[in-house]
Amino acid sequence: MTTGGPRSAARVGPSDHSRLYWTLADSLVMARRQLIRIPRSPEELFIATLEPVLLVVAFRYIFGGAIAVPGTSYVNYLMGGMLVMAAMFGSYNTGVGVVTDLQRGLVDRFRSLPMARSAVLTGRVLADMVRSAFIIVVVWVVGLLVGFRPEGTTLDWAGAMALLLLCSFTLIWLSMLTGLVLSSAEAVQSAESSWLFLLIFISGAFVPTSGMPDWLRPIAERQPISVIIDAVRGFVVGPPDMTAALQATAWLVALLIVLIPLSLWAYDRRTAR
Repeated sequence: MTTGGPRSAARVGPSDHSRLYWTLADSLVMARRQLIRIPRSPEELFIATLEPVLLVVAFRYIFGGAIAVPGTSYVNYLMGGMLVMAAMFGSYNTGVGVVTDLQRGLVDRFRSLPMARSAVLTGRVLADMVRSAFIIVVVWVVGLLVGFRPEGTTLDWAGAMALLLLCSFTLIWLSMLTGLVLSSAEAVQSAESSWLFLLIFISGAFVPTSGMPDWLRPIAERQPISVIIDAVRGFVVGPPDMTAALQATAWLVALLIVLIPLSLWAYDRRTAR
């Protein structure tokens, strides 16, 4: 007498689904692995959320009274930059996690399994996108509590969130590449801190660029983070600046076209050692 076991196994074999299906399935498994670690070790998410929240409170109540912004309140002006900073903090530890997994040999174990080679990276990206979305929402809520009053429509707010998530997605890949290129968690953390604070402070995130020196102002106004901040600020405060939104999207898509292949190349090179 035969059983249905072999036939059942055949029905769910890998050949019954496309390669894209299994790549996505493997990525979701790896993303779940990352997400279930958060309740077990919540301090990383807590710190990543606390830092932008503290900056919102500090700039709102300590520095806000000394900074005048024409056309709107300072807290409304500030939150455009703070929301982008929240997206940046959401990507902050991606590279540290990658290099830590490499050092512990976890990536070698994953590569020995019958799974898509890219799932290790894409799974972490998906999980970090969830974390980044959480941080952005928390910072948005804290902004409302300290006086932030969005003036755009619901559709405008959705546009701001979409742009923030695209920004976070891009920066996660940048952090990923940093973790694959550098050899230690300390080096990755130092590098990420340097470029994060350099980009956010040399921008219009906290103060209008009109007060900057003539040699610095063009850099601050044209660098990608400033363009993204201007677009987000237009969506949440109004009126929407579609030119800035298109420029920000173009910047982010162009960076992704470069960062994703470079990250996959660096991953193959690092794991082949």
